[in-house]
Amino acid sequence: MTQVTNIHLAKQNNTSDWQADNLVQFVDNDLHICLKNTTGNEVSLRQIQKAARKIEKLGVKHARLVGDNWAEASQWSFALGFTCVGKLTNVEFTGASDCVNSLNDKLAIYAWSRDLTNQTPSELYPLKLAELAADYINAQAPAYVTSNIIAGEELQQQGWVGIYNVGKGSVNAPCLLEVDFNPTGNTDAEVSACLVGKGITFDSGGYSLKSSAGMFDMKCDMGGAAVVAGALALAIRQGLKKRVKLFLCCAENMVSNDAYKLGDILTYKNGVSMEVANTDAEGRIVLADGLLAASETKAPLIINAATLTGAAVMATGGDYSALFALDNTTAEQAKQAAQQVNEPLWQFPLESWHQDKCPSEFADTANSRTKPGGGAGGASNAAGFLSRFVDNDGAGWLHFDLAAAYNGSSTGLWGAGGTGLGIATIAHLIK
Repeated sequence: MTQVTNIHLAKQNNTSDWQADNLVQFVDNDLHICLKNTTGNEVSLRQIQKAARKIEKLGVKHARLVGDNWAEASQWSFALGFTCVGKLTNVEFTGASDCVNSLNDKLAIYAWSRDLTNQTPSELYPLKLAELAADYINAQAPAYVTSNIIAGEELQQQGWVGIYNVGKGSVNAPCLLEVDFNPTGNTDAEVSACLVGKGITFDSGGYSLKSSAGMFDMKCDMGGAAVVAGALALAIRQGLKKRVKLFLCCAENMVSNDAYKLGDILTYKNGVSMEVANTDAEGRIVLADGLLAASETKAPLIINAATLTGAAVMATGGDYSALFALDNTTAEQAKQAAQQVNEPLWQFPLESWHQDKCPSEFADTANSRTKPGGGAGGASNAAGFLSRFVDNDGAGWLHFDLAAAYNGSSTGLWGAGGTGLGIATIAHLIK
C-alpha cells in the first residue's frame, strides 16, 4: 500500500463486475466508494463513514479524496470514519479553496479535541487540561483571548465548593479555568454566550468505587471540556465576532484520606445545599460551579457539555448526543444546528419537577439516588439537578450529555477513542 491513496466517490455503479455487497473496491490501484440503495442524505453519509472505516482498516496511511462527486458534507463524513489514533489528520480534501480550507480547519480542531480526550490520566491532570485548553484557544486569536485559572485551596476560598470537594482527594489539584474571547475591544461588552465543560481527567468513582472494567475508559471523562474548548476554537476560526466565555471544571475523582465522602453536604454560591448520595455522580457536582460562574455573566445562552451519565449511553446506544433543555425555543435551535452540521442529537425529557427527583432529608437536594445508575430516568434527573444552577428558569440553557463522545474500541463508524461529536453543533450555536 502506497503512503497516499486516491479515494473516489461513485454515486451509483452500473458495472457488472462490482461486488453487490461491497461499498469499497480497488480500481487501477485507487479505491472507489460506491453508494447503492440510498434513500436520503443521512443514509448516504452514514454509508460513506462506514466505507471510510473499512478503507482505514485496509492499511491506508493517508487518504486523498479525488473526483467531482465529493461535496463538503460527504468529505467530512469520510474524514470522521477514516481518522483514528495516529491518523487524526491524514485526509487530503478536494474542491474549491474555501471548502478545503474550511474542512482543514475543522479537521485540525477535531483532531486536537480527540487527541486531548485520548491522553492518559497520568499525562492529562486537571491543571494540564486547563493550560492546554487555554493555550490552544489563545493561539486562535491571541489579541482577543485572556484566561484565568483558580486552583487548589483558592477554589474553596472563592466558594467553588463543587470542584474543590470532588478534586481534593487527589494529589493533582482541581481547578476552574475561565477563558474570555472578546473581539469587541470593549471590556464592558456583553457576553453573548458561555460554554461550560466537565473536565474530570480520571474518574475512579471515589468511595462509590467503579469496577475495574467501568474505570478502564475513564480518561475520557473530560470529553465535555474537550468538546466545548474545541467548539470555541472552531467558532473563532469560522469568524466569531461576539464575546464568549468558556469555563472548564477540572478535577480528578480519587479515593484517599482527603476525598469527599457519602453523606457530605455542600452549599453552593447560590445557597443550594446538596447531600452527596453518590461520589460517582461527580460530574454534575463540578458543573454546578461552572453553571453558576456562567450565570454571573448574564449571558443569554449557556451551553454545558459532559460525559455525564451511563443512562444516556444506554438510551442512545452511544449513537447520539443527548440534549436537555427547559427552553424549547433554544432546544429547537440546537436541533436545527445539529441537523445543519450532520451531528446526531436527540432531545430527552426535562421538566422543572425533575429538580425534585433526587431528594434529601438533610439538604435541598442530593446529587443522585442510592440506586445503580441513579435509578430510572437517571439522565433526566441529572439534568434536573443542573437546572438548579442556571438563572431565569433555564431560559437559554442547553445541556449536552455526550453519550457519543468516546468509543473504547473501534466500531463500524468510528476508530477507537474520542469522536469530537458536538463541536460543530455548539460552534454553530454560539456564532
